[in-house]
Amino acid sequence: MTGVVYKSTGSWYHVKDADGKLVPCRIKGKFRIEGFTSTSPVAVGDVVDATLKETQEGTQGVITHIHERKNYIVRKSVNLSKQIHIIAANIDCAFLLVTLNNPVTYPAFIDRFLATAEAYEIETVLLFNKEDTYTSEESEQIHALMDVYLNIGYTCLEISALKGTNLETVQQWMKGSTSMLSGHSGVGKSTLINSLAPELNIKTAEISLQHLQGQHTTTFAEMHDLDFGARIVDTPGIRGFGMVNMAPEEMGDYFREFFRRKEYCKFNNCLHLDEPMCAVKAAVESGEIAASRYKSYVQMMAADESQYRTDFWDV
Repeated sequence: MTGVVYKSTGSWYHVKDADGKLVPCRIKGKFRIEGFTSTSPVAVGDVVDATLKETQEGTQGVITHIHERKNYIVRKSVNLSKQIHIIAANIDCAFLLVTLNNPVTYPAFIDRFLATAEAYEIETVLLFNKEDTYTSEESEQIHALMDVYLNIGYTCLEISALKGTNLETVQQWMKGSTSMLSGHSGVGKSTLINSLAPELNIKTAEISLQHLQGQHTTTFAEMHDLDFGARIVDTPGIRGFGMVNMAPEEMGDYFREFFRRKEYCKFNNCLHLDEPMCAVKAAVESGEIAASRYKSYVQMMAADESQYRTDFWDV
């Protein structure tokens, strides 16, 4: 059987075959020792081959082969820092949900996600959710942050997953493709999917009043078929986003506005840190590049994982 992995629970993978039937599968032990440094070599979105057998619990399978991926997006494993966690594979577009508060999405988190998506050639759309809950002053702050990413060339949209604002536009972007939803717990990923496909009735939870953080309602990544001709991967909430396998000399290439200016730096191998006559640093000083973006870059170059929570409005 050849199928697509729709859900991963750590030990079991739900694989959908050509007839639309979900079959629970495990992986062969050798997959764990063939050079994979991931917490799990199989990800939601993977195309896999599996051998099937009948058991007392019904049809089950063993995954024997993973087809070549067109792309994937990864981050450092939270508990196993030397390993990576593949969030999803074979993605056409990643939607990153951003909120001003309850919970706060910091620019450094956005920048780390965008850099990773650039590295793995995944188009990203920023959805600024909960627009119906903001005061006029908060709306100005959101617009200021949106302008930073619009000026770089990213697609941004204000939405309300709860009220349905601008969801028709999101739906049009998703049609005919496989998309991924990501962001902190509580930003509204599950609410957005429920608004797009009410029949799924995905579990949601209120924001923790004590910590102003979302509560984890999505425990494992799972892909859903939407009735308007799209597939969406709902992912667990991410608190931090550790960078993976990015060489210092390549890091600037994953910041679009840095990459456009690198040819004007005095040195071909300029890292945009202490070098003289750096076009990127000059653009930061002139305001052409947002200070928050450069701050994120410097922290990523220093691998300063403890400082990813950059002041939200230092843009």
